[in-house]
Amino acid sequence: MVEVYRGHNARLSLEPEQVRKLDAQAHAARALWNLLHDWWTMVGENRRVSVKDADAVIRQARKDIDWLAVLPAQAAQAVLKTYVQAWKNCWEGRAGRPLFKARLRSPMSVDIPQGQHMDITRVHRRWGMVNIPRAGRVRFRWTRDLPVGRRADADNRITGARLVKDALGWHIVFRVHTLEEDPQLHSGGDVGIDVGVTVPLALSDGDHHDHGRPSRMKDGKADRDKWLTIEEKAELARCEHQAAHRKSFRERGERTSRRLSETYDRIRALRARAKRRHLDWQHKTTTDIAKTYGTVVVEDLNITNMTRSARGKVEQPGKNVRTKAGLNRSISQEAWGRTVSLLEYKLARRGGALHRVPARGTSQRCSMCGCTTPGNRESQAVFVCKNITCGWSGNADYNAARNILHLYRMGLALVPAAGRAAVRRARRAEPATAR
Repeated sequence: MVEVYRGHNARLSLEPEQVRKLDAQAHAARALWNLLHDWWTMVGENRRVSVKDADAVIRQARKDIDWLAVLPAQAAQAVLKTYVQAWKNCWEGRAGRPLFKARLRSPMSVDIPQGQHMDITRVHRRWGMVNIPRAGRVRFRWTRDLPVGRRADADNRITGARLVKDALGWHIVFRVHTLEEDPQLHSGGDVGIDVGVTVPLALSDGDHHDHGRPSRMKDGKADRDKWLTIEEKAELARCEHQAAHRKSFRERGERTSRRLSETYDRIRALRARAKRRHLDWQHKTTTDIAKTYGTVVVEDLNITNMTRSARGKVEQPGKNVRTKAGLNRSISQEAWGRTVSLLEYKLARRGGALHRVPARGTSQRCSMCGCTTPGNRESQAVFVCKNITCGWSGNADYNAARNILHLYRMGLALVPAAGRAAVRRARRAEPATAR
């Protein structure tokens, strides 16, 4: 048996008064972080202020400042623990220095560190109820069975939660602790996966997974809003036009008007709806792949370099800048890195494994004869081998997926970054005679 820690995200259904209370708590938590950051840096970060002193400062601040007292005491303690852990990560080289949290760029969130007083119950097939400090009894969307009531014990329970707000409203993320059996070795076969823009996921066995939505518009330009319906696209275009019109009347440095802010909120809500639909498709697709195959092989892509701008410099301007910008948007919208991350943990949960292989030459190599030349890739979707003795032709994504699986079977799988670090530490710890 192994301990498993998971998170479950659920949508909250709040009254207007409850929304105002949670907004006030989130602003208080962000302000507490900033005040703690100013005090910590003023006293001296090198002296490493004790947590006891910081706790005393927070208690006094909650007594002196009324709008800071709306934050529950346990949530304030969670802010302190998170801030101290951020400095520990900085000192140990795992992360950078903690920074000031700006109001417009920081997500609104409130932590509920303890779960025994949440009193989670299921009242309907689709809805559940939970106690939120200083907000009362709140309904949330029930989409997965949780260890509550008679199902909860010392090994299966909810240890806490976190309230997060996005463009679609407030959500609650439960921290679930369960005790499960160690998964057995997956009995599925091996498969190579090639990620793309036209075909999101192409498998080496000839199968493919697409989202059923056109990736390009009729005029040939990349469709940035393919996860929205026709009516939602028209509404998004109308909101963007209104935002541009209203912004033209605002002077530089002038405060944003209420109408313009409401228009921005509507645009963000439509974008968040498209992202949510894409994430839902990714979850369903990766779950289906993890159930079918035991070993999944993908390319080790450097997406940051792939989406780098082709604008160039003044002395050496780039070529096809607008075309490359559209390709970059399409790559970013597909979220290949998130797909791989979902596959990795879902395969490990079912006893499978995910491996990465070098991406060099996988799209130019013929999977039948091994001939590698840039001329093999005639177009984005068609592959034709230029070898006279071969001449194989087929789908380019399918060919690349077969090459990815071939590299894994040849023993060219890459060691993960965590594994490489462990190997380096082990080598430094070995005595000189062992080398």
